[in-house]
Amino acid sequence: MRKLVVVYIVLLSFVFVQVGQVSAAGVELKSPQTYEMALTNTNVSLSGGRVSKELFFQVPDYWKVNDVLLHLDYKVSPLALNDRSSVTLKINGTYVHSFRPSATDEVKQRLTFTIPKGLIVKGSNALFIEGDIQTTHVNKDVCTSYEEQDNWLQIFSTTSVDIDHTNVALDGSIRGFNKYFTGIDVVRANQSAIVVPEQSDSTELETAVYALTGFAKANSLEDKTIPMLTYGTESLKSKKAIVVVSSYDHLPEDLKKLLVQEDLNNVAVIQLVNTDQQPTLVVTSNNAELLVKAGRFIANQDLMKQLDSHIKIVNRDTDVEKPVMSVDSHVTLTETGDQLKGWRHQEKSYFISLPSNRSIADASKVSVDFRYAKNLDFDRSMVTILMNDTPIGSKRLTTEMADGDTLTLPIPKNLNISGDFSLTVAFDLELKNDGCYRNQDQMPWAFITKDTVLKLNTTEKLDLLFNNYPYPFIRDGSLNRVAVVMPTERDHYTYQSLSNLFNLLGRYVEGNTGELNFYEDNVGESDLSDRNIIAIGTYQNNKVIREHNNSLYFQYGTDGTGFKSNEKVSIDVDYGKRIGTLQLIQSPYEAGHGLMAVTGASSEYYYLSSRLIASQNATWKIYGDGVTTDKDGTINPYRFKKEVSPKQSTLLEKVVQRGDVLGFMLASVLVILLVLVSLILIIRKYRRWGER
Repeated sequence: MRKLVVVYIVLLSFVFVQVGQVSAAGVELKSPQTYEMALTNTNVSLSGGRVSKELFFQVPDYWKVNDVLLHLDYKVSPLALNDRSSVTLKINGTYVHSFRPSATDEVKQRLTFTIPKGLIVKGSNALFIEGDIQTTHVNKDVCTSYEEQDNWLQIFSTTSVDIDHTNVALDGSIRGFNKYFTGIDVVRANQSAIVVPEQSDSTELETAVYALTGFAKANSLEDKTIPMLTYGTESLKSKKAIVVVSSYDHLPEDLKKLLVQEDLNNVAVIQLVNTDQQPTLVVTSNNAELLVKAGRFIANQDLMKQLDSHIKIVNRDTDVEKPVMSVDSHVTLTETGDQLKGWRHQEKSYFISLPSNRSIADASKVSVDFRYAKNLDFDRSMVTILMNDTPIGSKRLTTEMADGDTLTLPIPKNLNISGDFSLTVAFDLELKNDGCYRNQDQMPWAFITKDTVLKLNTTEKLDLLFNNYPYPFIRDGSLNRVAVVMPTERDHYTYQSLSNLFNLLGRYVEGNTGELNFYEDNVGESDLSDRNIIAIGTYQNNKVIREHNNSLYFQYGTDGTGFKSNEKVSIDVDYGKRIGTLQLIQSPYEAGHGLMAVTGASSEYYYLSSRLIASQNATWKIYGDGVTTDKDGTINPYRFKKEVSPKQSTLLEKVVQRGDVLGFMLASVLVILLVLVSLILIIRKYRRWGER
C-alpha cells in the first residue's frame, strides 16, 4: 500500500510539473540580466543658483524589474559651498534622494544610488535633477543674488542607470512578439533579424522591406539597426527572435509543419511559432499580391499592437493601409494649456512633426498666448521662443499684461529647418530680493494657453543632394515610387546593405501606402522610367550601374574593377578597388526622378557605403551628391552639381504669402473705392443743383 502511495505521489508530481510548464506561457521568467542605459548623449551644463534637468529612460513591457541603480556623474562649481549647496533627485514626480555635492578639483564625481523599484513604470520614466548651488554665505541681515557664471552644475554623458531585470516569457501573441522583437535589449545585442530565402525573389524582398520599415519605426535605438539575413546563415542560430518572410514553396520544411492549414493561394498567413525555443514570426503565402499585403500589414505598427492572437489571416478584404501624415498649416501646440512653476528659468518644449523633405518657408510665424504671476521683478523677467534650441525672439514681461499677454514672431527663413523640429517657450521668472527668501507660496508661475498656435508655410526641398536625404525616396512621409535594382550575385553583404538602407528610410516613413518594387538585373527601361531608383551592386553584376557608368560622378575604369580619378579627386588604381561610393544623380530614364548608386568593386565595399545611410547618427557625416569611404573609416563627401542661386520671390508672391499684408492692401483698396464712389456721388449731386 505504501509503495502505491509513493507511486501515486510521483505520478501526481509529474502531472503538476507538466501542467505548470504548459500554463507558464506568459509568466515563466528567464534568468536575470542587467541592462545599462545612458541617460544623455552629451554633457549637460546647467548654470544659475537653482538649476534643473529632466532625463528619461525606457523600461519595456516584458521586463520584470528587480533593481535599478543610478550612476550620476557630475561636477559642481569649485566655488560652491559644501554645507549650503544641494542636489535633489525625483523619479516620476516622487522625491527619492538629496545630497550635498562636494566642490573638489576632481574632473568628475559619481553618485551611485538605488532607485526604489516600486516607482519604476513600464514605458518612459523621468529622472528630474534639481540643483541648488550656492557660492555665497547668506544670513538674516544680508541679501544676495546668484551670479550665473559662478553657480553651475555639469552632468556628464556617462550618467546612466543599470536596470537588473528578468524577461517575462512571451505570452504567445503577435503583439507581445512585436514588442520583444524591437525591444531595446534585443536590438542592442543584435538578437533580432528578418530572414528571407537565399535566392529570394522580388515579391519576397518587397514584403520583407515593408515589414522592416515598420520594425525600424518601432526601434527606439537610433544607432542600431535590424539586420536582414538569409535562411541558413550561421549567425541565425543565436538570434532570440526572427521574422521569416517567404513564399510557401520556399519555406523550410520544419516551419511548414508548424503552420495552420489554410488555402495559401487566397490568403497570406502571419503566424507566431517556436515561442518556447526561438520565437519566429512566419509571413507566407502562395499569392504574391497577398504576401506583399501581409508585409504592408506589419508596416502598420498600429495594427500589430492590436493582435492578441498567435495568428493573423490576411485576405483581399483586409484593410492594412496606414494614411500618411498631413501637413497642417495651423498647429495647436497645447490642447488644454501648460503651467510652469518655479523660480528663474522655466521652459516648455513642443515637438512638431514635418515630412523630411519639407522645410519652413516665408511668412511662417508662431503666436504664444500666456499669462503669469504679478509678484515678479519685471525689470528682469522675460519670455524667449526658441526653434531647435535657437532663439528667434524675446519679450519683457510687464505688470499690465500679466493677466493676458501675447508674443507673435516670424520664423526666420535662415534657420533652414526641415523635417521634425522642436519649439521651446522659455520663461525667466525673476523675483525681487531673490536671495532673501524661498517661500513656496510666493513661487512665480507662467501659463501657456491653448490659444498658442504655429502657422506653417512649407516648401519642398527638391535638390538631389545627401543634404536633403531621404528625398527623393521619401516624399511627404511615403515611399516615393521607389525601384530597387538588385545585383545578380548576392551574399550576406548584399542583404546587410539592403537592410541598412531601409532601416533609415523606415524611420522617415509615416504611412504604408507608398510604392516600392524590386527588380532583377534584367529589368527593362520602361519599368524604371517613372521611378526613383536605388541600384545596389558592382559594375559586373548590376546592369543599371554598368550601362550608366558614364553618368556617374565616380566612374569605373574600362575593366570595371575599380574607380578612376575625376575632377574632384585623384584615385590610385589599387585604391579605386578598395572603396565604396554613394552617388545621387538624375535618373537617366526620366527627368524629375533620381538614381542612387550604392556601389563598389565588391560587395564588401558597397556594404561600407551603405553604412553611411543606415542611421540618423551616420548621415551627418555626408553631404553633396557623391561620397567615398574605405575600410579605415575615411569618408570623403563631394558636391558635383553646380549650385543654383535660390529664386528670389517677386513682390507679388511675397504679398500673397503674407496674409496680414494682403488683408491690409485689400482694406486699403476698399477704402479708396469708397472714397471715389463718394466723390462721384457728391459731384453728381452738386452738378444737379447747378443745373437747377
